[in-house]
Amino acid sequence: MKTFVCFGDSLTARKEGFEEPMLTTKLAKQLNQYEFINAGVSGDNTVGGLERMERDVMSHKPDGVTIFFGANDAAFHKNIPLDLYQKNLYEMVARISPEKTILISPAPVDEKIQKARTNRVLDQYASAAAEVAGDTGCHFVDFFHQLISLEDYPFKLQGIKDDGLHFGEEGYDFLVELITKKIKSIRL
Repeated sequence: MKTFVCFGDSLTARKEGFEEPMLTTKLAKQLNQYEFINAGVSGDNTVGGLERMERDVMSHKPDGVTIFFGANDAAFHKNIPLDLYQKNLYEMVARISPEKTILISPAPVDEKIQKARTNRVLDQYASAAAEVAGDTGCHFVDFFHQLISLEDYPFKLQGIKDDGLHFGEEGYDFLVELITKKIKSIRL
C-alpha cells in the first residue's frame, strides 16, 4: 500500500466531529489503495512546518504529500511575509521532490465573520503557491480560486467553529474531490 502524507495546519488537522481528521478520513474512503497520514498541526505556518518536516513527513517515506499551508502565514496576527512563505514552499517541495508533491493553495475565508484574514491577502498567497508549483513542476490544486468562484462558497466555509476559516463537511467534500481528481490524474 502506498503512503500519502497530508501536511499542513488546522485545515488539515481538523476533525469537525469525526473521530479522526476529516481530510484524511474522507480521502481514505475515496482512495482506499493509499494509507493517509495526517501531519496537520493547528496554528502552524510554513516556518513551523519546515521545522517539523523531517519528523512528521519525511520519516514516513511517503509516495505522495499534500502541502496545505497559508491560512496562518497570511493572518494579520501571525504574518509570515509573502516572500518567506514562498521560499518555505520551495524548500518543502525540494525536500519531498516535485513529482511526489501536491501543493494546495490556501482557502478563501468568509470575510463577514473572519477578521484576521482577507481574501485579497489570501489571493496573493494562493498566487505565490501557484508560482512555486509552476517553477518546480510539482502538482497543484488551486483551492482558493476553485472555491471562491462558487456562488455559495461562504456556505462551504461553515464549520463547527463557524469562524469563516475552519470549514465543515461541505468544504472538506469539495477539497477532497479536488485532491482525489489530482491523485487519480497523476497516478501517484
